[in-house]
Amino acid sequence: MKINSITIPTLLSTLWVFILFNMIFRDLHQFLAIGYIEEMMALTISDTNMLLYGVILEIPILMVLLSRVLPNIANKWVNSIAAIIIMLGVISTLPNGDLDDTFFALIEIISFITIIRLAWKLPTDDLQIHNHLKKKL
Repeated sequence: MKINSITIPTLLSTLWVFILFNMIFRDLHQFLAIGYIEEMMALTISDTNMLLYGVILEIPILMVLLSRVLPNIANKWVNSIAAIIIMLGVISTLPNGDLDDTFFALIEIISFITIIRLAWKLPTDDLQIHNHLKKKL
């Protein structure tokens, strides 16, 4: 299935890139807040927690690739599960966030919901796949 001549896997991958940019610029934007760097320097984070944060951060990075290469049935599930996991992480930051954090979080949450909706539009049975390929040719 195509949306404005873009395949759903390509759009899913692009949405993951969009989310990554939002996450990166949200973090960079925080550096402008007075006292933020000092606050971060004062934190003591264990190696285990750093590994956990790294694994969680790797999920959207990995989804950029997986959205393009996984078969449709796997794409539905992997995109949905990844979006839910990362969305819960974003939601967990809201109670401590300021207005700009809330703004970025809302954009990301809308993107996650869009990913889940698009993933479930992928054809999965043989007839749908046949019709999908026939339309491509």
